[in-house]
Amino acid sequence: MGVVTKRSSMTFFSDPASHYSHRVRIVLAEKGVTVDIVDVDPDNPPEELADLNPYNALPTLVDRDLVLYEPNIMMEYLDERFPHPPLLPVYPVARANSRLMIHRIQRDWCGLVDQILAQPNAKASESARKELKESLLATAPVFAEMPYFLSEEFTIVDCCIAPILWRLPALGIELTEKQAKPILKYMDNIFGRESFKASLSDLEEDIRS
Repeated sequence: MGVVTKRSSMTFFSDPASHYSHRVRIVLAEKGVTVDIVDVDPDNPPEELADLNPYNALPTLVDRDLVLYEPNIMMEYLDERFPHPPLLPVYPVARANSRLMIHRIQRDWCGLVDQILAQPNAKASESARKELKESLLATAPVFAEMPYFLSEEFTIVDCCIAPILWRLPALGIELTEKQAKPILKYMDNIFGRESFKASLSDLEEDIRS
């Protein structure tokens, strides 16, 4: 990628199973950032985390004196701190649209994903599974428009979508070629990226091993 090697003063406390941690790991991999990734069991966090983060939550990014504990803020910070390759558009309108898409993914998909993963066999998860699959299929034509999600280039929006699509087997959702050809093509494109492969934790690799 021709990225300058960064200083190794950054630590990322990551939940190896969480799609929120995963989105930040994709950004770190895209940027080629030298970072110490610490896999943390969310049920048994290290004391150090409580000292750094008032919510004792994951993920947490530490860059010298800066401590961030909201994944979307981390992604934007990393994009500004390490400008190449850029993951947010330059122009204000396109940038606002990217942020709006991330907000929509959060509102429309992330809550459903969290419900299913937390209680896979619950009745509420059954309806969440159905709603998520229908919502993904309704979006399929959008995936067909450009190589990446509403973009010619890989962006921060893809960093939010890819972890969800990677987890479809764990969510109990199967997309067929007939229903979702553009989404499956998009997945092949994203999952084949070196940065995406590098972003996967061992637990995530097991989802599709």
